[in-house]
Amino acid sequence: MPVAELLQRHDAAWRGATAHAFLAAVRDGVLPASSFDTWLVQDARFVADLLRFQARLLARAPRPAQAVLAGGLVALVAELAWFEEQAAARGLDLTAPALPATAAYAELLERLDGADVRTALLALWTIERTYLDAWSQASPGAPGYREFVEHWTVPGFAGYVAGLEAAADAVGSGDEAVFLELVAAETAFWDMALEPA
Repeated sequence: MPVAELLQRHDAAWRGATAHAFLAAVRDGVLPASSFDTWLVQDARFVADLLRFQARLLARAPRPAQAVLAGGLVALVAELAWFEEQAAARGLDLTAPALPATAAYAELLERLDGADVRTALLALWTIERTYLDAWSQASPGAPGYREFVEHWTVPGFAGYVAGLEAAADAVGSGDEAVFLELVAAETAFWDMALEPA
């Protein structure tokens, strides 16, 4: 089964992760800056965790998948530098502790390190496809957030996600339960930013 079929098979869960109230608030300009900043700091932590997961996946991936994974790693390193610039501009502390949703996601990625390659590739595609579709829902973004929305919806990112899809499809669809677990983790990550401090 092509991995993209999972989006239709689990439409309600997918919409929960990609059409979340957090994203609507970014689009409409009603999200408090403090909520966005909370999310941004936690997302920087998540990207660092994802970098570790993806680096280990590259080492065991089939040869045809290695180029897209390596390109993604280079992009994640650049993304962490971009987060550092944004944090400096916004006066944020990227060493703030992980909130429960971030810590849970890190534990999930650690567990997926032990999964078979098919499931790990499905997991990585799910993470990145969720991110692309979610930020596309927030487009064009209110003026205060537009730069971020544009950053996460560039054609190059869409191309990368398409490459991950091809890599995942080439090895088989993996564990469908992992897809649902990751979609739930993404939803919880958006929820976290809307919770009172």
